[in-house]
Amino acid sequence: MLVVRPVQLTDLPQLQQLARESLVGVTSLPDDSECLRDKILDSCTSFEHNVQSPGPENYFFVLEDLATRRLRGCSEILATAGFSEPFYSLRNRDFNSTSRELNIEHGVPALSLCHDLGGHTLLRGFHVEPALTHTAFSELLSRARLLFIAAHARRFSDALITEIVGYSSDEGHSPFWDAVGKHFFDLPYAEAERLCGLESRAFLAELMPQYPIYVPMLPQAAQDCIGRVHPDGQEAFDILAREGFETNSYVDLFDGGPTLFARTDAIRSIAQSQATEARPDSQIDARGRYLVSNDSLENYRAIVAELDYIAGRPLCLAPEMCAALKVSEGSPVRLIAL
Repeated sequence: MLVVRPVQLTDLPQLQQLARESLVGVTSLPDDSECLRDKILDSCTSFEHNVQSPGPENYFFVLEDLATRRLRGCSEILATAGFSEPFYSLRNRDFNSTSRELNIEHGVPALSLCHDLGGHTLLRGFHVEPALTHTAFSELLSRARLLFIAAHARRFSDALITEIVGYSSDEGHSPFWDAVGKHFFDLPYAEAERLCGLESRAFLAELMPQYPIYVPMLPQAAQDCIGRVHPDGQEAFDILAREGFETNSYVDLFDGGPTLFARTDAIRSIAQSQATEARPDSQIDARGRYLVSNDSLENYRAIVAELDYIAGRPLCLAPEMCAALKVSEGSPVRLIAL
């Protein structure tokens, strides 16, 4: 059985292997043991704290195979983007110019460096091993974060965002980076993303142009990257799109990938998940597939389960499901159809 749970320090070696295999552009998952160790300790502290409102907390989850103790993926929630340092994006909006004498009004799309999205809760660090892509366990790894937010709403903002990795070639070249960022850093795209993961997004962003970049002046290959999703990031995009996330006018400042946005109370797994109580039962007449989580904090768990659920009644769970979720008779649980 595969279960989503909070990361532990003992996960470090396996987590670094996941980081090594992750897509270039997932900067929140650096292939560096010290950085990952700090992230794990930061996450452990966040789960332990008594939080009444969103702050700098970072909640890191792993997908574990209970039979083999092998990690199959990871995902993350940053409670407040921009809490500790500015959270930079590129705002993609028309720059309007008007001539009364010529009776001309014209809009030109332009990219402007901004930190408008600071204060929102950020979903990041999603990575699942290739064998599990396009399965229920990709859904579990991504959406378990949303069930966690539903259970602990005071810890998070009233809006969520996520940055989807933008297009780059198999060789690691980003046409958008080559046309914009490379002129200010003289670094390859992959190296810039690596530094962003190891150091700080802010120090790189502060070297970016402070004036609008007019999109028509960029090479066509770079223009085509604006809002374009990397093929390996499409599943992460699709899962959240089905949850109600939508693209907006913001893109990533390194690769031009899209930013998704949603109001927290409108997200499917938050608004439509059902809260009930667990009831251990050795015989279940399964009629549907669900994502199920407990409502714990430090001992949070989430699984995929074949169940028969009737609204308003306790949820019957097989003994192995109860063990995976760390629940017993009467424990609060939350579920939503897969």
